[in-house]
Amino acid sequence: MYKHILLPTDGSSFAAKGIREGVRLAKALGAKVTGVYVAPPFVPPVYSEAGIRYSGPFSAAEYKQVTEKIAKKALGPIERAARAAGVRCRTRLVTDPQPWRGILRAAGDGRCDAIVIGSHGRGAVGGLILGSETSRVLAHSKLPVLVVR
Repeated sequence: MYKHILLPTDGSSFAAKGIREGVRLAKALGAKVTGVYVAPPFVPPVYSEAGIRYSGPFSAAEYKQVTEKIAKKALGPIERAARAAGVRCRTRLVTDPQPWRGILRAAGDGRCDAIVIGSHGRGAVGGLILGSETSRVLAHSKLPVLVVR
């Protein structure tokens, strides 16, 4: 059935539910998992017409270092859950301004055949007004997506 399952995470407790279920599914199917954390790209400083440079809180190197640290912390639970279940696992940090697009790109690049993703469960009205990365993944994915609430 499924041989390679993508487990996106943002490090939240909602994502943790998706991780638990995704690893359980992978174990039951004998599949491997790939954990993915999507970070926004670094936005370089902007120069104004007056020639004033705003350097922002981070340089590109500092931004990369901080982003990698955050991703490592968010991806850690996937690695630990997979190891405990005896499921093969790898993790990735993907950069994209749209998390849903980064998730789908990671699924394609990794040749995944399913996605298991946690949802905040805002309900129908909240989902319509706020939108959610989960609903965008559902709307744009050509792969089966299991949403865990």
